[in-house]
Amino acid sequence: MTSSQPGILAGVPSQARHLFFSLESAQDLPAALDRLASLADGETMVVGLGESLLQAQGCRLASLRVFPALSGAGVDIPSTQHALWCWLRGEDRGELLQLSRALVSALAPALRLVQSSDAFRYREGRDLTGYEDGTENPQGEAAIAAALVGEGPEGERGGSFAAVQHWVHDLDRFGALPPDEQDHIVGRRKRDNEELEDAPASAHVKRTAQESFSPGAFVLRRSMPWNDGQQAGLLFLAFGHSLDAFEAQLRRMAGLEDGIVDALFRFSKPVSGGYYWCPPVRAGRVDLQKVLG
Repeated sequence: MTSSQPGILAGVPSQARHLFFSLESAQDLPAALDRLASLADGETMVVGLGESLLQAQGCRLASLRVFPALSGAGVDIPSTQHALWCWLRGEDRGELLQLSRALVSALAPALRLVQSSDAFRYREGRDLTGYEDGTENPQGEAAIAAALVGEGPEGERGGSFAAVQHWVHDLDRFGALPPDEQDHIVGRRKRDNEELEDAPASAHVKRTAQESFSPGAFVLRRSMPWNDGQQAGLLFLAFGHSLDAFEAQLRRMAGLEDGIVDALFRFSKPVSGGYYWCPPVRAGRVDLQKVLG
């Protein structure tokens, strides 16, 4: 019996590590994927496959595509698509380090680690600006419907599609703004998380209100703050039964619908972007049989 990777629906952990891999040897890929399947339980390690990896295995998913590079008025959203993304989840940073070392070794020489980013939970689920993150996340059955593929052939049903971005915040610039102006950028009051009725059309809450799209653009967010010692921001992560809802939100944020750019771009910018398919699990391990053939 197959089901979704349990880390997708689970709450945000206290510690996480995002690993991004490039494909170096298609010949060695099947053996590497076998080793990956033996390591990945879908809970402490959520696995996402990029389109190039699937193509190297002669496998295609109609709903998977490469992350689009978008440009709006004064806004650039880059695509930094990778072959494989793994989200390591836990409570002990040292354990995540050891797991990542084992994973890098298991995937060589087919896949090479090109980026590693540590993320963390801040003040019970807040962005580094101090605002609560994921307030509008669907719950219960609605979360399952938003995040997981409900119907489809064996090996796809229970899967999910992930959108991953690094956003870099200029925290000094944001912190220098008056509190009321900060609230109007986000569209909520920081002190009580209440949505502002008089927020401008550019407020992030208004730009991304999931029910305001047609059809509704519902995703399950699992974002966490990140910091590499030089830059800090939000490591944005959203799961969906397709990529369409996330992409609709992103295009509206960039002002591509109506020319109104999301106010978040006043102090933050995305520096990466990738789309990944997260296969279901079978018998406690990520099910890669569709890819391995």
